[in-house]
Amino acid sequence: MSNYIESVLDVTKRKNACEKEFIQAVSEVLETLKPVIERHSEYEKTALLERLVEPERIISFRVPWIDDNGKVQVNRGFRVQFNGSIGPYKGGLRFHPSVNQSIMKFLAFEQIFKNALTGLPIGGGKGGSDFDPKGKSDNEIMSFCQSFMNELQKHIGHDLDVPAGDIGVGAREIGYLFGQYRKIRNTFEAGVLTGKGLDYGGSLARKEATGYGLIYYMREMLKANNLSFDGKVVTISGSGNVAIYAAEKAAQYGAKVVAMSDSNGCIYDKNGIDLDEIKRLKEVERLRIKEYLKKYPSAEYMENKEGETPAVYTIKADIALPCATQNDINEKTAEIMVKNGVIAVGEGANMPTDIDAINYFLKNGVLLAPAKAANAGGVATSALEMSQNSMRLSWSFDEVDKKLDGIMTNIFNACKETADEYNLGTNYVAGANIAAFKRVAGAMMAQGVI
Repeated sequence: MSNYIESVLDVTKRKNACEKEFIQAVSEVLETLKPVIERHSEYEKTALLERLVEPERIISFRVPWIDDNGKVQVNRGFRVQFNGSIGPYKGGLRFHPSVNQSIMKFLAFEQIFKNALTGLPIGGGKGGSDFDPKGKSDNEIMSFCQSFMNELQKHIGHDLDVPAGDIGVGAREIGYLFGQYRKIRNTFEAGVLTGKGLDYGGSLARKEATGYGLIYYMREMLKANNLSFDGKVVTISGSGNVAIYAAEKAAQYGAKVVAMSDSNGCIYDKNGIDLDEIKRLKEVERLRIKEYLKKYPSAEYMENKEGETPAVYTIKADIALPCATQNDINEKTAEIMVKNGVIAVGEGANMPTDIDAINYFLKNGVLLAPAKAANAGGVATSALEMSQNSMRLSWSFDEVDKKLDGIMTNIFNACKETADEYNLGTNYVAGANIAAFKRVAGAMMAQGVI
């Protein structure tokens, strides 16, 4: 690693000492940039990396709301507008108890590069709250969303910052958020939020996009290495939109998905998961995945145990798709997966694999599709939703899906071509980081020191 990169990392670690997730994300990116930094001395002269790792703006605010018992509850809201050099800030809102400034900053930092890889004009941002929608009534969620938007509306706009959904923020939450925005601003500014319902400016294929996009990227990665999904056994961590639609598309390409999970544990069905049943449980009834066994008693439920490898990663599989949350896979888990014969890992979640696990996979010849490239389908389709809103048009499902397929294919090609250019072999993690960085750096250099 160059002295310049080392010095920037040292300062970042010192200034953000309590933000482990953010430091992890910055370290993972910067440590792969040595080849491109060595070719461009002007980056150091203009302190480009120092500017890159410092958010342009962090907004933190109080969110008071009233529950069904008439009691006032208070949560904390965030919006991190990290880098707007190539377009308006773009990134999801996450409602989850784990949300803090470190997680928001890491997600926003990752979003910069993910968005750059799409080739679309969108910058990097992220937001959310430590509010937990689980177990809340519709009225409670509406109350919270309206209070949250009362503050957020000051900081967003279709040419400024365009939030979307993330963990805990689906169609219901986006609807309440958009309604309050429209009420406050007295305007129908459809392009200010994405992930909207089809009745008020949403795009077809949005809920499928991240999962489908992951599989499109994986398809190209496997093909480039003379492999395919056909006949492969696949395990998926998670059971939200990303996991469900990754499973759907993988099955269409001939794979057999045998395991899915939630935060409590995983189900294993050697005959292949009945995805319609998963959709019923998770999208309609909002039940725990364990309920799958009521219809399929021959399936096995494996409970997660604190401090141990999540059960879904102990199942023998050819391909693993982590689609749940950050830091799901550490080196110990990676060792188990390699021992069980995994040949490829596709990151459907944001940073589900820690640095030690990434290095272990690469050292053992496992093909790794990095999150900032492989899960860019969601934000890409969000940007396509913005385009439709600007034109006051709606594209068909097939039109959106075709554009998504093309974007994900282009993303993989950019990762591969960059890896080839810098003699990185099949290290698509570094390929993705460098390809995205070059685009962002070019825009930052063109715009001066701001």
